Amino acid sequence: MTATHAPAAPLSAHASGPLTGRVRPPGDKSVSHRSMIFGLLAVGETKIEGLLEGEDVLRTAQAARQLGARVVRHAPGSWSVWGVGLGSLLQPVETLDFGNAGTGSRLMMGVVAGHPIVARFDGDASLRKRPMKRILDPLTLQGAQVLEQAEGGRLPLVLQGASEPLPVEYKTPVASAQIKSAVLLCGLNSPGRTVVIEAEASRDHTEKMLAHFGAKVASELYGAHGRKITLEGRPELVARPVRVPADPSSAAFPVVAALITPGSDIVVEGVMTNPLRSGLLTTLQEMGADITLDNMREEGGEEVADVRARFSSLSGVDVPAERAPSMIDEYPILAVAASFAKGETRMRGLSELRVKESDRLAAIAAGLKANGVDCEIVGDDLIVRGGPVKGSGVVETHLDHRIAMSFLVMGLAASNKVTVDDETMIATSFPSFRPLMEGLGARFS
Repeated sequence: MTATHAPAAPLSAHASGPLTGRVRPPGDKSVSHRSMIFGLLAVGETKIEGLLEGEDVLRTAQAARQLGARVVRHAPGSWSVWGVGLGSLLQPVETLDFGNAGTGSRLMMGVVAGHPIVARFDGDASLRKRPMKRILDPLTLQGAQVLEQAEGGRLPLVLQGASEPLPVEYKTPVASAQIKSAVLLCGLNSPGRTVVIEAEASRDHTEKMLAHFGAKVASELYGAHGRKITLEGRPELVARPVRVPADPSSAAFPVVAALITPGSDIVVEGVMTNPLRSGLLTTLQEMGADITLDNMREEGGEEVADVRARFSSLSGVDVPAERAPSMIDEYPILAVAASFAKGETRMRGLSELRVKESDRLAAIAAGLKANGVDCEIVGDDLIVRGGPVKGSGVVETHLDHRIAMSFLVMGLAASNKVTVDDETMIATSFPSFRPLMEGLGARFS
């Protein structure tokens, strides 16, 4: 049975006074998914603090239970996972239903592919549209079999894992942490060495967590922008505590809101500043944003800092295609920032946005145009010509949480209110978005 959505709930954002205060956004979604997965595969109790309790991560937690883990919530953000250990997963009795969770479903396919079990994967209407073939192709090379699938390698699908996964050397066709992670998670249970080569480096949370839990993994430079990751199979994964840093993709919303709303001055605490995730901050600073990183430190193997953002006069820039992997989820909110910037911003090489929760590239452009912003898509580039933003449009979110939050931020600084057709799916990544933003001074109705 697939997930059903609550009835659509439109929400409007209105021009607000200065945003002020200190906030901590939810835990990073990428690290939260992985903490559940590694808790499942490790022996002993993995204690997790700061877990993102959005619907996506809760689906991964439920899948970990179905595969044999004991998963307990102690308090908000505080969880324990007692794993079954690598090679000892249980055959799931029921469908692994991931709702809207693209990351959770794809990474767990890698886990299942490396074990001699059969599992059925499904999700909501949005997830059923997303391509899985790019994940399944390398997993079949490693010995897994796809027993059933919807047209084009989509959900629902049935995956039979390999009794002994084959060690492979795999070059990813696109920069994707999900492809890389699925291959490595399958390779964990291989008797040999698994190698993944990326022409463009993608986010490296899986490699960091592999090392944190005791696997032998090495990452080296490959070409101008790439990485070569080598994993030794069948390590003894031992439970380790995980402190989840604040999600930079979620932090992006209050940060950009402060930059475009006159008089604003906010601090967003404990934000992950991993170089492979900080492309948005780099781009905003190039645009003239008044952003400073304070109290830089390390939590759970990841670099974090408190990000201070103040109202700024932004100017358009050219965003190079090679930066896309470090900010792929932040283009909707960057497009909003570009709408208020002086001059033209060109975001290059955004083909990957066409296969997100929605065709995110088309959805961004449609939302901008609905609110009077001059923009166009040229090939895989998005061009935004900024200036005063009229607003007054209704934005189709296509069940995409980042589209919804981005255009609500636009409404805080536009001349007229901006309305999104549905806010319900925001809970998948940022359940506290509205109260957090209202605490800074944002106005919604």
